[in-house]
Amino acid sequence: MNMTFWKTFWASLLASVVSGVIVLLIFFAILNSMISGFGTMFESKQLKVEENTVLHMELDGAIGDYTYAAFDPGTFQMSKQFGLTEILEGIKLAANDDKVEGIFLNCNNLSAGMATIKEIRDALVEFQNEGKFVVSYHENYDKKAYYLASAAEELYVYPSGMLEFLGLGTEIMFLKGALEKLDVEMQIIRGSNNRFKSAVEPLIYEQMSEANRLQTQKYIDALWGVMITEIGASRNLKVSRLNEIADSAYIRKSGDAVKYKMADGTLYYDQVLDSLAKRSGVDSGADVELLSFQKYAMKKTKEERTLAKLDDKNIAVIFAEGEIVDGVGGNNQIGGTSLSEQIRDARLDSLIEAVVLRVNSPGGSALASDIIWREVVKTKEAGKPFIVSMGDVAASGGYYIACEGDRIFAQENTITGSIGVFGIIPFTGDMLKNKLGVTFDRVQTNDHAILSLNKKLTDSEYKLIQQGVDDIYDDFISKVGAGRNMTKVEVDSIGQGRVWAGKDAIGIGLIDEFGGLHDAINYAAEKAGIAEADIAIKYYPEAKNSELFDLLESLEEEDESAAAQSQLEMQLTDIYNYLKTIGKTSQIQARVPYLYWID
Repeated sequence: MNMTFWKTFWASLLASVVSGVIVLLIFFAILNSMISGFGTMFESKQLKVEENTVLHMELDGAIGDYTYAAFDPGTFQMSKQFGLTEILEGIKLAANDDKVEGIFLNCNNLSAGMATIKEIRDALVEFQNEGKFVVSYHENYDKKAYYLASAAEELYVYPSGMLEFLGLGTEIMFLKGALEKLDVEMQIIRGSNNRFKSAVEPLIYEQMSEANRLQTQKYIDALWGVMITEIGASRNLKVSRLNEIADSAYIRKSGDAVKYKMADGTLYYDQVLDSLAKRSGVDSGADVELLSFQKYAMKKTKEERTLAKLDDKNIAVIFAEGEIVDGVGGNNQIGGTSLSEQIRDARLDSLIEAVVLRVNSPGGSALASDIIWREVVKTKEAGKPFIVSMGDVAASGGYYIACEGDRIFAQENTITGSIGVFGIIPFTGDMLKNKLGVTFDRVQTNDHAILSLNKKLTDSEYKLIQQGVDDIYDDFISKVGAGRNMTKVEVDSIGQGRVWAGKDAIGIGLIDEFGGLHDAINYAAEKAGIAEADIAIKYYPEAKNSELFDLLESLEEEDESAAAQSQLEMQLTDIYNYLKTIGKTSQIQARVPYLYWID
C-alpha cells in the first residue's frame, strides 16, 4: 500500500510540474502573440500631426539613454524607459516641423540624472532659437524639474502650488550598526592608497570619512554651480541672488516664485491653455491641438530611421548603460561579453567608419571592464575613430571602458573618475552560528583551498587578496595613463578612488570637451570624413519592442502617489540591490560610491 501511495504521489507531482511548465509556455506564447498583434496595430496606425500642434512633454517614468520595453517573466512585471536619444531627436524633428508651433513642458519628479536633464534642457534652448516656443507649467516643481523648466521662455506655477529651491544635498545610509547586530562582518580590501574609494564605507563606518566628505562636497558644489549658472542665465538672475534665495528659503509658496522672478505667473491649467492658444494661433484654450511628445518622438524617429537603409549606416552608436557585470547582463546592465561583442561587430563591419560609445555607468566588475577595454583598443588599432560620450555617470569601471577614447565628451555635471578598486568578502559564520545555530567544518588539501563566507580570512589570505587588488589598481592607472597620455603618477594623484564632476574633470585631463551625445557623433563624423548631412547611425542595441512601449504609454494611468516612491523606499531598494550584486559579480570591483541620493 505504501509503494502504491508513493507511486501515485510522484506521478501526480510530475504531472503537476509538467502541466505547469506547459501552461507557462502557452502563456508566454500568447503574450508574445498579443505584443506582436499590438505591434501590427501600432505599425498601421499613422501619426497625424495637425496644423498649430503643441507637443505636450510630460516625461513621466524612467529616462535612460535609449528606449526599451520588456516583460520580466521572473517578476511578471513590465519595465520600460524613454530614451534620451529619442527625446533629443524628437525635439530636433519638431524644430523643423512646420505643423509644430511649440512645446508645452508639464513635468515633475523627473526620473533622470543631472547630465541627462542638461542635454534635454540644451535641446529645448536650441528649439527656441529656431523660432519655436516652450511654455512650462506644473502644480509643483522639484529641483530637477525646475532646472529643466527654467529653460522655457514662459514658466508658470499653480496658484496654490510650490516651487522647491533650497539647494542640493546628499545623504548616505550606513549599515555598520545593523550588520554588527546581525553578527555579519564585512571584510573589505581596497587599493592600498584608495582613500577616496568610498563605495564600501556604508558597510564599515557610521559616517563619512574625511576624504569622502571632501570629494562629495567638491562635486556636489560643482553640480549646484552648473544648475544655478544656467537657471540664472535663463531667468536673468545673478548666481549670488539665487544662492541668497536658496539659503534664506525665500520661496515658500508659488507667489514667492513670481515675486523673486523665478516664475512668470501663477495660473490655473485652463488659463495656461488660453496662453498656449495665443502662442499657437488658435482661438481658445479648448482649441489647442495638444499631442503627446512621447508619441511624436517615437513615431517620428522610427520613420526617420526606417528611411535610412541598413547599407547606408556609417557610424555606430553603442550604449553602455547600467552596472557592469560579467557575462551577458540584462536590462540596465552592461555585460562584459555582450558589450564587447557589440564593439567587435562595429569594428568588423566594413560599412562602419567611426564608433561612438555612450557610457552611463557607475562601474562594477573589474574583469568585465577589462574585457570591454580590450575591444576598444582593438577598434582603435583598426583605424576607426573611437569617441566617448559620457552621460550622468561614467566612473570607476565606467571610466575604465572610456579611457581609451580618442576624444571624451561629458557634461559639466557628469560624475566621472573614481579610478580605484575594492573587494568585499562578507563573513557570515558568526551570524549563522549565533542566530540560527548553524556551524561549518571543512577538510582541505591545501591552506587556501576554501575561501568561504563562513570562515574569516587569515592574515596571509588578506595579504594575498590585497596584493591582487593593488595589482588591478596598478593595471587600471597604467591603462588610464596610456589612454590619456599621462604618467601613472599623474593618474594616481587624481585617482585613489576620487570622484569628480565634469566641470573639474576637464582641467585634470579626465575628459576633453563639454558636450552631449550629438556633439560626440558630429565629432566622430568629422574625424571619419563624413559630412553632417550624410551621417547614418547604426544603434547598439537596436531599438526593440517600441510597439510595446507605445502600448504601455497608452495604458498607463498612474497617479502621482503611485508614481513617486518615498525617499526611504528608494534608499532601501538601492541598498538591497547593492548588497545583492556583491555575490553576483567578480570579487574585485571598480565601482563608484553610488549609494548617494542627491536631493
